[in-house]
Amino acid sequence: MIQEFRDFIAKGNVIDLAVGIIIGAAFTAIVNSLVSDLINPIIGLFTGGIDFSGWFYVLGDAPEGGYASVEAAQEAGAAVFAVGNFLMAVINFFIVALVVFALVKIVNRIKSAAEKPDDVAPEVHTGPSELDVLIEIRDQLKRD
Repeated sequence: MIQEFRDFIAKGNVIDLAVGIIIGAAFTAIVNSLVSDLINPIIGLFTGGIDFSGWFYVLGDAPEGGYASVEAAQEAGAAVFAVGNFLMAVINFFIVALVVFALVKIVNRIKSAAEKPDDVAPEVHTGPSELDVLIEIRDQLKRD
């Protein structure tokens, strides 16, 4: 069983997967920082700082005057329908997806430019085709 485990771990796919997960975790931190620290403030500037996370409904009985925030309602043990938190999660998902798409597109463009050969050999015509030669032989035979 130990030998089987060693063989499993030593396979290239497992090592590649582990490296991919580690790089993915680091990449996630970079993308999340890009979205929350750079893109969201710009969007907030254009939308007037709208924050949907305060949009919620208390299901059931609520004290007079309601709750100040979602967190306050949840701490009080109320059943909360947090529409705003869900909406912000959806908006953040689309922003992250757009940023990842742009990054992948840039990386693919750089990768394809690096793989392109600098010198493209011109197409060389080596002479008549096989069909041309056969037609010429046929014509010669008809003449003789």
